[in-house]
Amino acid sequence: MADTKVNLCGIELDNPVIPASGTFGFGYEFAELYDINVLGTFSFKGTTKEERFGNPTPRIAECPAGMLNAVGLQNPGVDRVISEELPKLAKVFHKPVMANVSGFSVEDYVYTCERLSEIDQVGWLEVNISCPNVHGGGMAFGTSAESAAEVTKAVKKVAKKPVIMKLSPNVTDIVSIAKACENAGADGLSLVNTLLGMRIDLKKRKPVLANVTGGYSGPGIFPIALRMVWQVANAVSIPVIGMGGVSRAEDVLEMMMAGATAVEVGAANLTDPFACRNIVAELPRVMVKYGIEKLSDITKGAFNG
Repeated sequence: MADTKVNLCGIELDNPVIPASGTFGFGYEFAELYDINVLGTFSFKGTTKEERFGNPTPRIAECPAGMLNAVGLQNPGVDRVISEELPKLAKVFHKPVMANVSGFSVEDYVYTCERLSEIDQVGWLEVNISCPNVHGGGMAFGTSAESAAEVTKAVKKVAKKPVIMKLSPNVTDIVSIAKACENAGADGLSLVNTLLGMRIDLKKRKPVLANVTGGYSGPGIFPIALRMVWQVANAVSIPVIGMGGVSRAEDVLEMMMAGATAVEVGAANLTDPFACRNIVAELPRVMVKYGIEKLSDITKGAFNG
């Protein structure tokens, strides 16, 4: 029988499939469609210290092989996430959940991580230093090795849960940033977030998105994401979560062979709400097809790059 279990920073997952932050809400919405406990875990909606309305509309644009989004971290703020969202989630999801944290200063990250770290149902803190859709925060910390290390060190001082730093692909050298996070104490890394892109409305002669630019995600970025996961996994000794254009069970295997311990699924959830459920169901069949008995054995199993 195919063994889909993996271990992520000391916590065992039934399988490596994790819906990515921003594409799965706080989980209970999807629980109306299927039993979300079939997932390894999921990363809930990016949470900030204060409530955020997000960017003005329009903030979604279609693209070939993907989509652009510039939602801008819309969320109710960490206090309401703890008091309202997580109790509702606890009724339908009975595994540790991944808390995705964003901020506009080091102090913001520290405050939100410290608050969420106290919550029993939170298993990991995924610290987003890579969001391209907000001004003065997010990606500003993830494009510099020094800034990334500064956030990592500060969060690690207060965190009681494993800290996973979420990295941006919008850099020239993602390996140096990954290593800076590892050296600063990160327990894991997740990559990649969306690629910065834009579309122009030819009739209106202006950008489609009110924010002008947005994050490009979907199958079109998969080869880029896979390359970056391979580069980082071969440069660090901490677990890597791979993401970027994953939409099939075969994509999960590729990500793991490139070095990922677990795999996040983003845009696919927005085009098919059953995407992650279907990937989980397909994994055993695809493992048999490629002669894989135990998923955890194939991390970095493609080659010794």
